[in-house]
Amino acid sequence: MLKQFIFLLFLCCSLNLQANEFFSKADINAGKVLANQHCVSCHASSYGGDGSEIYTREFAKVKSSKGLLAQVRNCNTMIGLKWFEDEELNVAAYLNQNYYKFDH
Repeated sequence: MLKQFIFLLFLCCSLNLQANEFFSKADINAGKVLANQHCVSCHASSYGGDGSEIYTREFAKVKSSKGLLAQVRNCNTMIGLKWFEDEELNVAAYLNQNYYKFDH
């Protein structure tokens, strides 16, 4: 029983570590530059102001780090930005740090 408990504890800790490291390889400053160049104007035209309301709205579609990255990829495809995967990750990391604050 103790071995099972220790195994489950180890598993939970490792999953939490992986979640916290989701954006660990991202360049947040590069993500900020890309977001300011491409995301802000599109979101501002749709939501008014500086466009940040899309990130802070009460009924946000994005619920996790993986969901955030998927949404950034979706926008990249819809707009035809042709970002590489690392650029998508950078933008998602920037948005997470400044708006979403996901740790999973």
